Amino acid sequence: MTAPESIVDEIARLRQELNEHNYRYHVLDTPQISDQAYDRLFRRLLQLERENPELTSADSPTQRVGSEPASHFDSVAHEMAMLSLDNAFDDEEMLGFDRRLRDRLEQETGLGYCAEPKLDGLAVSLLYEAGELVRAATRGDGRRGEDITANVRTIKSVPLSLIGDSRPRRIEVRGEVYMEIAGFDALNRNQREAGDKVFANPRNAAAGSLRLLDSRITASRPLKFCSYGIGLNEGVELPASQYRQMQYLREIGIPISRQIERLDSVDDCLDYYRRILAAREQLAFDIDGVVFKLDDIDLQREAGFVSRAPRWAIAYKFPAQEVMTRLLDVDFQVGRTGALTPVARLEPVAVGGVMVSNATLHNMDEIERKDIRIGDIVIVRRAGDVIPEVVAPVVQQREGRPARPKMPASCPVCGSEVMQQSGQAAYRCVGGLFCAAQRKEAIKHYASRKAMDIEGLGDKLVEQLVEKGLIDSIADLYDLSLEQVSGLGRMAEKSARNLLDALAKTRSTTLARFVYALGIREVGEATAEALAGYFGDVEALMDADVETLQQVEDVGPVVAENLRHFFDQQKNRDIVEKLVERGVNWPQVDAAQKQQAQTLSGNTYVISGRLDGMSRDQAAGLLKARGARVSGSVSVKTTALIGGENPGSKFAKAEELGVDIIDQAGFNRLLDDSTSSES
Repeated sequence: MTAPESIVDEIARLRQELNEHNYRYHVLDTPQISDQAYDRLFRRLLQLERENPELTSADSPTQRVGSEPASHFDSVAHEMAMLSLDNAFDDEEMLGFDRRLRDRLEQETGLGYCAEPKLDGLAVSLLYEAGELVRAATRGDGRRGEDITANVRTIKSVPLSLIGDSRPRRIEVRGEVYMEIAGFDALNRNQREAGDKVFANPRNAAAGSLRLLDSRITASRPLKFCSYGIGLNEGVELPASQYRQMQYLREIGIPISRQIERLDSVDDCLDYYRRILAAREQLAFDIDGVVFKLDDIDLQREAGFVSRAPRWAIAYKFPAQEVMTRLLDVDFQVGRTGALTPVARLEPVAVGGVMVSNATLHNMDEIERKDIRIGDIVIVRRAGDVIPEVVAPVVQQREGRPARPKMPASCPVCGSEVMQQSGQAAYRCVGGLFCAAQRKEAIKHYASRKAMDIEGLGDKLVEQLVEKGLIDSIADLYDLSLEQVSGLGRMAEKSARNLLDALAKTRSTTLARFVYALGIREVGEATAEALAGYFGDVEALMDADVETLQQVEDVGPVVAENLRHFFDQQKNRDIVEKLVERGVNWPQVDAAQKQQAQTLSGNTYVISGRLDGMSRDQAAGLLKARGARVSGSVSVKTTALIGGENPGSKFAKAEELGVDIIDQAGFNRLLDDSTSSES
C-alpha cells in the first residue's frame, strides 16, 4: 500500500529538520531547540517510519539504534595509507622539527601551521560516496583496518549524509572517535552498578565500544567523532590550506575541533601549545598533546613522508599526569543504588596542578587484579576533571607484608548486610529503604509512574524533603502536612494540596505495584506481578524462604536471594508495616484467584487504544493474573490484539499479520470464560 503524499512529505521534512539540528548541535555548537523538542520530532519520525516501513531509508536519523550482532569484523584496505605521527616532547624538539622543514623546503621565513588539540581516542576513516556514508574503518596497521561501519553509524555526531551543494563524489574523512569525560564517568558508574567491567580511561572505553560485535550496545555508549583531515577526494577541488580544508569539512556537516587555529610561525605554535596545556583541565575531553601540520598543502606534498609518518606534521605531547604517593588506607563509599566503592586515602600529592588526597579504586576485583595493599607506594593518574585513580602499586618499593583491603561485612552508613551476587564485581548494601545513602533514590523509585505513580513528586522535591529532614523513608510521605509541603521552595499551597491528594490516592493500589515500588534489586514489573499472584499478600511474601520463592515464575536463585536479603533486614520490614499502618492497601488475592492465574497461560496479548472503565495497566494486570503474557508489539506469535477506542497502528499490523482482534466486549467475555473454566 502506497503511503499518502502528505506522509511522504512529512517524513522528508522531519529528516531535514533533524539533520539540520544535528548539524547545529554537533558541528556548529549552536543548538536552536531544546533536547525535549528534538526528541518530539525524532519520536514523530520514528512513528511514521514504523507505520510506513517502505519509507525507511538508511540515512534517516532514526537508523542509529544498531543492528543484530556480527560474528566478526571484515578487513578492509585503505585507499590511502593512514600513517601515524612523529612526536616532540619539549620546545627544543619542536624547534628542531620546524628547522628541518625549513631546510628541506628551502624556506628562510617562518612556516605557517594548522594547530589543534590531539584527542585521546581511536583513529577511524569514514568513506562517503555521493554524499552518503558507505564505510567506516579503524586505522589498523595503516594499510588495512577493520570494517566498523555498523558501529560508527550509531554515533550521533557522524553524519549519515553530507550537506550543502559542494559535496564531493567520493571523500574519505579521517578523525578520532572519543568519549567526553562526563560520558565516560556515567558509563563507568553504570558499569559498576551493574557489576560489569569498568574502563580504565575514556580512550579504552571508546576503543572497546567501537569494537563490540553488537552495535546495539555501541549505540548506548556516549561516543563522539571529530575530524582531523582528508584522505581520498574525488569530484571537488579542495582549498590549498589545511585550515581551510577543515573549514570545508565543517561546511558539509563534518565536526571539527573548536580549538583549531592557523598560526604564522613556530613561536606561535609554542604559544598555542602553552595555551592549550593551561586550558587542558577545563576541556570536556581528554587530550594528550597538540598536533601541528604545515598549513600549505603544496608544501605538504613537497615535504613528503618517511616510512611511517608525514614529514610535515608532528604531535607535541603533554607531560604525563601521573605521580607516586603512599596509600594510607581504603574507605568504602555507598552509592545511590547501594553499591560500595573502595576509595583510596592517599598522602596528599599534586597531580596536574591539583592536590589529591583521594582516588578511586573502582572495585574489589580491580584491587585484587592490581595487587594493591595498604601502605604501598602507588601510581596515581588524573585526567582532566575525572576523579583520580590508582593505576598500580610500585611493588619494588613494598615493605614487609602490608594488608590487603577488605570489603566490610556491614554497610558503613546504615549497618545493613553487604552482599555480592555470584558472577558480579559489585558489593551492595541491602538496606535499600532506610540506608541514608540510598534514601533519595528509594523515594524517587517509589513515586515513579510504574510504581506508585505519585503525581507532582518529582526528583527535586524529593531532594528538598530529604535534605530538610521531613522524610527519612517512603513511609514518612504519608505523614506530610500541608504546612510542611507548602513551606518548600516553589511550592504554593495549591501545589502542596495537589501533592497530598495524589499521595492519598496511592493508598489504594495493587500488591504488584506495591512490591515493585519497594525497589528490590532485579524485581521488575513482571516479577512483581508474578510474586503478587503467587503469594496474595505481603506477609506471605516477606516470610517465604529461598526455595519457595523459586517456585514463582520469573524468580530464579539470584532474585530469590535478593528478596530474602531485603526482607531479612528488620528495618525494611518495619517500613513495609508502617506503610500498611498508614493505609496503603490492595485487593486481597485468594487461593482461587491464584489458581485462576493459569487459565490463559501460553497466550500472548497486545492491548491498544482506550478501554472503558479501566486503564491499559489494569487490563494487563487482569490478563497476567490469569497467566497470559502481555506484549507491547504485534507479531506472528501474538494470540490476539485487544483493541479499544483509537487503537492506532497496532490494529493495522494485526490485520496485516492475520492476528485475531478482540473488542472490549470480547475482552470481557475472555475474562469471564477464563474465570468460569476454573469453576
